[in-house]
Amino acid sequence: MFDRIADDIRFAKANDPAATSTLVVLLTYPGLHAVWWHRLAHACHRRGLDLAAALLAYVGRFLTGIEIQPGATVGERLFIDHGMGTVVGETAEIGDEVVMYHGVTLGGKSSEPVKRHPTIEDRALIGADATLIGDITIGEDATVGAGSVVVDDVPPDTTVVGNPARPIDALEDEEPVSDEDGVHPDCAPGVEPRWREVQS
Repeated sequence: MFDRIADDIRFAKANDPAATSTLVVLLTYPGLHAVWWHRLAHACHRRGLDLAAALLAYVGRFLTGIEIQPGATVGERLFIDHGMGTVVGETAEIGDEVVMYHGVTLGGKSSEPVKRHPTIEDRALIGADATLIGDITIGEDATVGAGSVVVDDVPPDTTVVGNPARPIDALEDEEPVSDEDGVHPDCAPGVEPRWREVQS
């Protein structure tokens, strides 16, 4: 157990330039504390101690602002940087050496008792406030940009951004939006009439 904690701390220090002290990381990093609470809750969950698992998960959320459902599977060296507002659903699976930032949601889109949350494979990076929905897979070494909404699988070694999230290569191939007609290029179609009105 102590070896795993030491390993978690080393991984946090490797991924956070602000982590200059082992003691500071040990005592003040809520992302690590949330993972440690989850390990206890998950162990109870696997033994059928559902109430104990739920209570431990509740305490972990109360103390850290990070909610990891007891049924979620978490690999080695998960680092949740800052972490506040992060939610990991019951059937989510997270691989080894994954880095996630604050506000990430690994959510489901089914009310049935099936695999309904994302799978994050080894060494993936999930940016702040990204929302990943459904039984999708984020491949090894993939990156999900901050604020992205992901509803489809992401291949390994791919960076996706946007809503809905698309690979950066695909975005680079798109034709640029013209504003020659006086419409701001960032306006949604329903906003265009209002944009013209305020410009006149």
